[in-house]
Amino acid sequence: MGTNGSTMLQPLRQGLPPLDPSAVCDAASRALPARYEAVREARQFTRATLDQWQLGDRFDDVCLVVSELVTNALRHALPATSAPRACEEGPSVRLHLMHWTERLVCAVRDPSQDSPVARDTDDFSAESGRGLFLVDSFSDSWGWHPLAGTLGGKVVWALFRLRPAG
Repeated sequence: MGTNGSTMLQPLRQGLPPLDPSAVCDAASRALPARYEAVREARQFTRATLDQWQLGDRFDDVCLVVSELVTNALRHALPATSAPRACEEGPSVRLHLMHWTERLVCAVRDPSQDSPVARDTDDFSAESGRGLFLVDSFSDSWGWHPLAGTLGGKVVWALFRLRPAG
């Protein structure tokens, strides 16, 4: 399924809203290939992970946000020479899911240093251009930050507040 553990997630904690990194209950990540079918793979991974963490009731909102973040990474963050095509392998993006007691963070890492751009559009019948508007609407907060060092690229993240258990 994916890679569990916090080793890959350490750089993602930089720039996130204040959270105690040592209090992460669960973490999972998955590399996604540079093809549009990866969005479906991201949804399936998210479903399985949230079910495992007993957070399946949050799937609809989280899945929509994950779909938008992965789609944006595939469309806008990959080098032009490796733009996604059906069944083509190439540079990947990585989906990270991190669960704290009362928070869930979805983060997508991609190879681009360019900031995500929220389009100001009043045309809600347009077929594209509303991805970050949806991320903003369905998550409690979102943001992005560049990565330094050997990873390079950036991370775009969305945070969901969870109801306390009990």
